[in-house]
Amino acid sequence: MKIDRIHHVAYRCKDARETVLWYQKYLNMDFILAIAEDQVPSTKAADPYMHVFLDAGQGNVLAFFEIPNSPPMGRDINTPAWVQHIAFKVDSEATLKEVMQRLQADGIEVVGITDHTIFKSIYFFDPSGHRVELAADCASPQQLQRLDEVKWEMLEEWARTRRAPRHAAWMHAQEFTPAAQ
Repeated sequence: MKIDRIHHVAYRCKDARETVLWYQKYLNMDFILAIAEDQVPSTKAADPYMHVFLDAGQGNVLAFFEIPNSPPMGRDINTPAWVQHIAFKVDSEATLKEVMQRLQADGIEVVGITDHTIFKSIYFFDPSGHRVELAADCASPQQLQRLDEVKWEMLEEWARTRRAPRHAAWMHAQEFTPAAQ
């Protein structure tokens, strides 16, 4: 079997309507579907919910559940807030700047533009507290090739040592030589 694509990714939200409007306004996502039930189809639990689906582009779907009878949303206290996030690809750094300005104009805190060498990104939180990243690729074919060549070595070293391998340390050097790029 080979996976065709992700059908949808679902998260919990505090307010389905607010979530749909927010993703439409800031990320230009179309609202494509709503499903509401009083009973969970898979478990048969009596637990009413609103399940909303948003078009994240190129067949990707982002979905949210509002489940009002459950305890308030929280975060895994053992996982730093920067770890779990939703990342969306955009076409350019100019788009990052434009979205960042719109978010900041409405009082939404934005981290970035962060230079990851092979892409640049901004980070912010949606109304339910989910961290969102927008990323614009900027890698050269040579950079991607270098990373591809060391991915298994890096993974194996990490598995043995649980320390960051240095195979791609060139990505964080202040200046890149042509050989490093």
